[in-house]
Amino acid sequence: MTLPRIAVDAMGGDEGVQTMISGAALARRRHDKFKFLLVGDEPRIKAALDAHPQMRGASEILHCDDVVSGDEKPTAALRRAKTTSMGLAVNAVKQGHAGAAVSAGNTGALMAMSKLSLRTIKGIDRPALAALMPSLGENDVIMLDLGANTECDARNLVQFAIMGAAYSRIVTGREAPRVRLLNIGTEETKGTEQLQEATQRLRAATGLALSFDGFIEADKINRGFCDVVVTDGFSGNIALKAIEGAARFVTDLLRNAFTSSLRSKIGFLVSRPATELLKHHLDPNNHNGAVFLGLNGVVVKSHGSANATGVANAVTVAARLLEEDLTHRISADLAELGETRLRSSARANAAGKVDREAEAEADTSEGQGA
Repeated sequence: MTLPRIAVDAMGGDEGVQTMISGAALARRRHDKFKFLLVGDEPRIKAALDAHPQMRGASEILHCDDVVSGDEKPTAALRRAKTTSMGLAVNAVKQGHAGAAVSAGNTGALMAMSKLSLRTIKGIDRPALAALMPSLGENDVIMLDLGANTECDARNLVQFAIMGAAYSRIVTGREAPRVRLLNIGTEETKGTEQLQEATQRLRAATGLALSFDGFIEADKINRGFCDVVVTDGFSGNIALKAIEGAARFVTDLLRNAFTSSLRSKIGFLVSRPATELLKHHLDPNNHNGAVFLGLNGVVVKSHGSANATGVANAVTVAARLLEEDLTHRISADLAELGETRLRSSARANAAGKVDREAEAEADTSEGQGA
């Protein structure tokens, strides 16, 4: 299968053009069918390509020397969407010149540009930012929203559950991924009105390709108990930063412990294979590539501090979602949810009609008895 090109914002990210091009080159070495549209300053991109000659035949350069800064407000970045590397990469997807866009730039600006340019899938009110996180289970866990929407109602949460499950089916191969809502407890009575209503809607829905398992607490996110964790962007971003901070804390704690004495250093040499495995599992570069779900196109956000391996993983995520046609999967699940609502409405109307007929018959009987 020939993939559509992947537009890479070569100017985004903390590490610069060299890292973005090196990451794209690494992805191509893993999968030689990748083609690229490299968006950014042409002289700098050509200089970076000197170290990766195999990329030249697989890439086209779209020159642009205007860059969205990391601290730029999304509203300001939107006004320059037609002149920045980020904006042109997203627009390439809209125009059909690329199948997906990858950027390591300003998250807020990327979301704003993507939403305005690509629009949301019919039936989706708001796109959500979803990412893979390590777990003790057989597969990584998908969590959304991670910051795109600070406030969400029950309808948004249900849509996030459907989008997250569609993404999880691609990643895990499960036909019905286990979905849970993030809450302060697992009891049915816990949580906000939005969570309670979303729970009722998900339990009532039939035919969806997911298994709704109720609530999950934050300390269980990485335990492997579910495949998709759904929450609003405010809570999700806090949970994500807390998990990342805990991972860094454990890593630094082990480093300090193993260098505290000669005996500790010897212990480190003995346990090095295990610590290297832990380091690999906790390295964010190995789970890099957050996805803006719910758009009419694939947009992947790379960590700003990602190295070449991290960028390569983000590019691979974009390609896989293109191959598996994520947008179509989400649309099909939304259609099924709509059918479920129609069936539920029809049953409710039928039940109401029966009740009204029974009431009318009772009234008639009482009138005849009088």
